[in-house]
Amino acid sequence: MTTVLTDTGRFEIAGAEATGEDLWLSTGDAQTATGWSIKPEGLCKAEICVPLPPGREREFVHGSRVNVAQLWRHLGQPIAHSDRGQAWVLASSARDRSAALRSLQAPDFTLPDPTV
Repeated sequence: MTTVLTDTGRFEIAGAEATGEDLWLSTGDAQTATGWSIKPEGLCKAEICVPLPPGREREFVHGSRVNVAQLWRHLGQPIAHSDRGQAWVLASSARDRSAALRSLQAPDFTLPDPTV
């Protein structure tokens, strides 16, 4: 079991393969944990798509698996993992968090019902 921490939460992923600096997840697990999915134009999150570098596609996608660590490095986002690869943190850069704070736009959220 591999623990993946992202801005959207904590995910316990049974089929993850961590080797050295790479973290391979199934396409479904990658989309659930990070929001990124494989499309013909590259790796995409909502309307944003990142084309894969020509000749290096297999570093990012292999069959039905995505190397989310390689994607994070390609995006210039911070990443950290435990020595044995059992825990990974895929974070947003300080620059991105600062820009979100300056925008004064809160993410979508739901408050719990205080009457329950």
